[in-house]
Parts: sequence; C-alpha cells; structure tokens
Amino acid sequence: MPFVPVPKDLTKVKTKVAFNLTKRQLICFGAGGLVGIPTYIFTRSMIGNEPAALLMIGLMLPFFLFGIYEKDGQPLEVILSHFIRAQFLSPKFRPYQTENMYAALSRLNQSENEEDLRIEKQAAGKTGKKAASRKNAAPKR
Repeated sequence: MPFVPVPKDLTKVKTKVAFNLTKRQLICFGAGGLVGIPTYIFTRSMIGNEPAALLMIGLMLPFFLFGIYEKDGQPLEVILSHFIRAQFLSPKFRPYQTENMYAALSRLNQSENEEDLRIEKQAAGKTGKKAASRKNAAPKR
C-alpha cells in the first residue's frame, strides 16, 4: 500500500490551478512571458541571439521572483513595501521614549540623598554657629 504524507497545517496548502502552479504564479509567469518574448523577438536581429536572450532573461526574472518568492507567508511585494516603508519613508528617530522605571527610581533616590545632605548641612551650620559663639564668649569663673 502506498504512503501519502498529509500535512498537519493545512493553511500553507495552496490550490493549484494549472501545470501544478498557483493562480498567482500563472499570472506572474504570463506577465513575464508577455514582456520577455516580444523583447527577444524584436531585439535578436539588432543585437544578436545571445545578448537578446540575456536581455529577455533579465526582463523576465523580476516577474518570476514576484511569482515564486514568499517568506513567512508574505509575497515579495509585501516584503518590499515593508522594507521601503521602514528604510525610506519612516523617520530615523523614535518619536517617543519608553519610561525606564529604574532610571526614575535612581533619580528619585539621588534627589532624596541631595535633600538629606542639604538638611544636614543646614543643621550643622546652625549648631556650628552656636558652638562658635560659645567658644568666643568669655569663660565664667
């Protein structure tokens, strides 16, 4: 009895239309053919067969890439639009900053320490003036 593997995740299974190709692939390959074949036919008499064939391949390759390439379930034009938006259209700086709780606590602790030192200096200054005035006073006999 033959064994046929059945994928567990059926969301990645795509419907094949003709020649074991999806509708998207058929459209992209057809568009590539519509661009590449006339280019080859009209340019081979002027530049020769080999350069015309290379030109045809170069013109058809982007259509094939758009038809075949897919990453994380996203086609190539979606990936390119995300890349263009991130690299060229979005600002290079973040318009907001996250609040670092540890930095806020550190600033609060530092300000409390400075306040305590200021209070201690004021208290030491008052007691120091009283002690100095006592030293300057004449001793009682």
